[in-house]
Amino acid sequence: MVRVVPHADLALSNLIVDAVYESSVDGQLAGEPISRLLPGSGNMGGFRVSGRGDRKNWVVLFTTGEDRDWPDFLDMNTGKFNYFGDNKTPGHELHDTRAGGNKVLRHAFSRLHDDVSPRINVSPFFIFKKHQTKNGARSVQFKGLAVPGFPGMSATEDLVAVWKSTDGQRFQNYRATFTILDVPVVSRLWLADLAAGRPSTESAPKAWQDWVATGRYHPLVAEPTTVIRSVDQQTPDTLLKGSILECVWTHFQDTPIAFEAFAARIYQMTDSRVIIDEITRGTIDGGRDAIGRYLLGLADDPVYAEFSLEAKCYRPPINGKTPNTVGVKEVSRLISRIRHRQFGVLVTTSLIARQAYEEVREDRHPILFLSGRDISEILIANGFNTVERVAVLLASEFKV
Repeated sequence: MVRVVPHADLALSNLIVDAVYESSVDGQLAGEPISRLLPGSGNMGGFRVSGRGDRKNWVVLFTTGEDRDWPDFLDMNTGKFNYFGDNKTPGHELHDTRAGGNKVLRHAFSRLHDDVSPRINVSPFFIFKKHQTKNGARSVQFKGLAVPGFPGMSATEDLVAVWKSTDGQRFQNYRATFTILDVPVVSRLWLADLAAGRPSTESAPKAWQDWVATGRYHPLVAEPTTVIRSVDQQTPDTLLKGSILECVWTHFQDTPIAFEAFAARIYQMTDSRVIIDEITRGTIDGGRDAIGRYLLGLADDPVYAEFSLEAKCYRPPINGKTPNTVGVKEVSRLISRIRHRQFGVLVTTSLIARQAYEEVREDRHPILFLSGRDISEILIANGFNTVERVAVLLASEFKV
């Protein structure tokens, strides 16, 4: 069970990773929990800062996890957290925002990469995500203490200005990469020190102290307790994801043999190192295989891992309908095609049956599964974040 901290206890509570902090029962803005947990942070917006000038006591980054145009994302397997800035509408320069969030990002990352005194005066970032409870419509979940940058990323990669367009108007926003540090609990003692402008005290977390002193990251890495995803984990969890998946399924349901090229594109969208070499001829069962390579080495000294891809355009778990799941038979067919030093990719608009999932994982077959929910999330992450945009993509590039 997730730990839930009642609203009445917020002022004295530590910040505990993945604990939920309740808002007031009435759901009013005044009862929003972050401002009570971290006085001086404010109760609105994605960026909430405490302190004046360039040196802030702390910065709160709040995400709903529901912004289809700017999908903030935490990878719990690595501790990497991607967060988008606050210039989200046309007509403004990159740093011309009401809350000044992009200026905060620019300052933090410039201090991270400073030649003379790197990391000095970089404020701690506290990450919160929307988490509605039955007793609090504005409740939040604490996701961790973060610092700018990520192990192995260069100064040209961790803070990037990306272009977007809305109604034919172009504008820029930041995509910032942070590391969630291995700090299970942030104590009230350190929060009090931060509020007093003293970030480097004995109460400061060890992972934070090490990062400030040496630049060494200690990410909070959480290996999954299971590698077999449930039906719920493979099913679209929002109306938008379900609608996008339905759009894909409807487009290909009468000609599932055409789904293979789209499935190959979906896998390519997950990683720039994926190379599709061939879409093979269609087979009787309505699927077509793709063959490709995954780049492991450097561009001028490449090493490749080859893969076979199988696509299954089956009825998805949407609109209350029972899906056609991918079972042992289909997965066994893909396994039989994998040779030494190869891996397999199975892309489906539906679900992978539990028995098939278990057999693959227990026997340690190198198979990657992309289910219906994955398809919708990959499309959204690549800018196809409305049903209309997906429909245009399908009609223009994947005619049936």
